[in-house]
Amino acid sequence: CAMLRVMQTQDLTPELREGHAKLARAVSIAASYHRQQVRKGTTIPYVSHLLQVAGLVLEYGGDLEQAAAGVLHDALEDTDADPGDIAAACGGRVSAIVIECTDTSDDGGGDPTAKAPWAERKARHLRQLEGVSMSAALVVACDKLHNIRTQVADLHHGGKTVEFNAPYEARKAVQVEAIAALRGKITERLYADLCDAHEEWEQLHELAAEDDT
Repeated sequence: CAMLRVMQTQDLTPELREGHAKLARAVSIAASYHRQQVRKGTTIPYVSHLLQVAGLVLEYGGDLEQAAAGVLHDALEDTDADPGDIAAACGGRVSAIVIECTDTSDDGGGDPTAKAPWAERKARHLRQLEGVSMSAALVVACDKLHNIRTQVADLHHGGKTVEFNAPYEARKAVQVEAIAALRGKITERLYADLCDAHEEWEQLHELAAEDDT
C-alpha cells in the first residue's frame, strides 16, 4: 500500500502569521513592480528570479522577513519603487535590507533608467559589502548564488550565457571580491556553495573561450 507522508508543521504564532503576511505582500508588490520585466536574454518573467532568491533565503536558514526582502531586492534598483512604500507594506526591517542590497545609489533610491556605469556601481557594491549586515548578507549571497547557477546552466546547455555590461575578467574579479567579502557574514554551507558555483562558472567560461580559439 502507498505510504503516507505526514507534513511537519509548527505552531502558527503571531510572529509567524505576520511573517507570512509580509512575504505575501512582498510577492504581490514585487510582481507589480517587475510586471513588464524579463530575465536578461530570455522571455522568462523577472519575478522567477525574485521568487527563487526568496526560496534560497529560506533554504539557507533565513526568516520570512529576509525572504520578503529577497523578493524585493531589485525593486529599488530596477523599478520606480520607493523605500517608504516597501516599509509601509512589509515593515522597516524589510525595507532596510532591500536598501542594503541596492547598488544604484547611496540611499537606495533614484531613477532606475539612469544607473551609474557598471564599474562605478560594482565598486560601490563592494564597499557596501564591507559593512553589510548579516541579515542583508544572506539575501545578497542568495541573489549571487542564483545568478551564478543560472549562468552555469546556460554554459552547460547552450555553450554561452547572456551578455553583460562588462567583460568576463572584470566580472570575475568583482565576483571573487564579493564572495570573499561575504565570508563570515553567511553560513559556511552557503559560502562553500557560492565558491563551488563560482569555480564551475569560471571553468566553463575558460572552456568556452578555448573552444572559440
